[in-house]
Amino acid sequence: MYIIIVGGNETGYSLCKELLDKGHEVLVIEKDTARCESLEEELGSILLCGNGCEVTTLTNAGAARADLLIAVTGEDEDNLAACQIAKEKFNVPQIIANINNPKNKHIFPKLGIEHAVDVVALVLERIKAEASISPLIHLLDFKEQGLELVLLKVENSAVVGKSVVELSLPSGFIASLLIREGQECRIPSSDTVLRLGDQLVCLIPGGSEEKIQTIFAG
Repeated sequence: MYIIIVGGNETGYSLCKELLDKGHEVLVIEKDTARCESLEEELGSILLCGNGCEVTTLTNAGAARADLLIAVTGEDEDNLAACQIAKEKFNVPQIIANINNPKNKHIFPKLGIEHAVDVVALVLERIKAEASISPLIHLLDFKEQGLELVLLKVENSAVVGKSVVELSLPSGFIASLLIREGQECRIPSSDTVLRLGDQLVCLIPGGSEEKIQTIFAG
């Protein structure tokens, strides 16, 4: 794949190195002159110093033949603009934007940018998982299907000792994997009795996180 990364910050640099290691053709666009100078010796010809929000720069970057554009600058406005231009002017088939401010999350899909990564949300989910401060950890969105993939932890709550079918879970809830200490992972049945420490990988209807979290929090 030919992949353009808009933003030569640490995120963009690390992403570039990873994609190169995977055998992809990569070009990094960075508008800050000082940052370009620090990256030029290592990246060389795969670094383009310019503004990734400008049509001229994206033209010079070969956006017309790009398979994927990823915008990871520190400014949401720049990420949004770069993705919109790539999509509308160059018909890049896949675009992904980094979201720095969670308040801007709703703007991206409204403007046609369906694939946006909320960095703050990812960090919060990681903290929740490591610190065990929430029974529900968000893993993945299936927006077109209206579903979410989550990890549920059975902690000290009213669900211990109950079967999945006994819980007042929303319609469309699917428990797809049971992780239990000392046992092999398996697909739970509706009459599987939950134990303290169990973990469930589940598909849930979009917007039902709060209700399910309340049930598992007891």
